[in-house]
Amino acid sequence: MRHNDKINKLSRTTEHRRAMLNNLVSSLFEKNVVITTTAKAKEAKKLAERLITFAKNDDSFTSRREVAKRLKSRKLVKKLFDEIAPKFKLRNGGYTRIVKVGLRGGDGASTSILELVEKPEKKEKKDKETKKEKKE
Repeated sequence: MRHNDKINKLSRTTEHRRAMLNNLVSSLFEKNVVITTTAKAKEAKKLAERLITFAKNDDSFTSRREVAKRLKSRKLVKKLFDEIAPKFKLRNGGYTRIVKVGLRGGDGASTSILELVEKPEKKEKKDKETKKEKKE
């Protein structure tokens, strides 16, 4: 009987696994897309969805503290609460998607793309649009 098998340990110690997943999710929020192995993507998806839910229900300082525990910078916490979470206000889960890419060249591990379902708009596009409007 397999008890306590809900977590894929990824052949790492608890501290290493936790740090790796925190960094993977931080990169996801920073770049909106991450390419990694399928097993890591599945575990990172759980954490990313939990953090987005915390950010979506921004009713207390406690939720910011919980998110700040996992992400590596204050800028990322601010970006998550101000830009990413508002995009998902009407969605009840399923904030990320995993797309399988294929096998990695070196060791043959299956790789996947972990991405946010709704990508936040970049500020540069808005700046370029406003400049074009001013010229006209």
